Amino acid sequence: MELRKSSKKQAKIKLALAGCAGSGKTFSSLLLAYGMTNDWSKIAIIDTENGSADLYSHLGNYNVLTLQSPFMPENYIKGIEICEAAGIEVIIIDSISHCWEYLLEFHSQMQGNSFTNWGKITPRQNALIQKILTSKCHIISTLRVKQDYVLNEKNGKLVPEKVGLKSVQRDGVDYEFTIVLDVDMKHFAKASKDRTNLFMDKPEFVISSETGKTILDWCNEGQIEVAENLKIFMNNHPIEMNHGSNNGTYSRQY
Repeated sequence: MELRKSSKKQAKIKLALAGCAGSGKTFSSLLLAYGMTNDWSKIAIIDTENGSADLYSHLGNYNVLTLQSPFMPENYIKGIEICEAAGIEVIIIDSISHCWEYLLEFHSQMQGNSFTNWGKITPRQNALIQKILTSKCHIISTLRVKQDYVLNEKNGKLVPEKVGLKSVQRDGVDYEFTIVLDVDMKHFAKASKDRTNLFMDKPEFVISSETGKTILDWCNEGQIEVAENLKIFMNNHPIEMNHGSNNGTYSRQY
């Protein structure tokens, strides 16, 4: 345990796009990703939306990894690991709502105490979120949203009233992301959460590749992690083995 001065470090963005069907989440995600990479081959979509990822193939030669039902969190994690191993820079998960729907259905079919059974479900959900947060790639996750209602009493009767949009995911999952952008049916985005302060309390806007460039600039500000600094140093200062009279010792070339 060590007390240290605060300092911003370079980061991999973990961003969520929330919107109704038809709001343009997939298209917007691709524009963001291209703005961050300027290289379609470094972008991959983990697709759970029945092939919707291929609808925008005219944009560029990005990669698609199709997930089929059941949408268990372990399959999402495996998909992320495949993308990481392939050298992908930006992973789009479209969408993580299917995972939550799978877990809800799985829970409903479990025998025994409903409350106790959540102790078996929650670790699986947490494992996926942890994988997203710790991935070495930038990750954009899309979230489906639905109209939420509450029952209010009027004239002695309970009347349903709209109270806004609710993400199809575990309550509070938006707290895990660095940025959460809500996209409406006119394709305008507004930040509901933003630790970067790039978009919070700003007017709504249409997402473009320039938005991705802005986010990338923020990610690249600050210090590189110690391990990454060491890697760069070693690459710039290779070690050579002396085969002379130094008894197999090593020396560094500068």
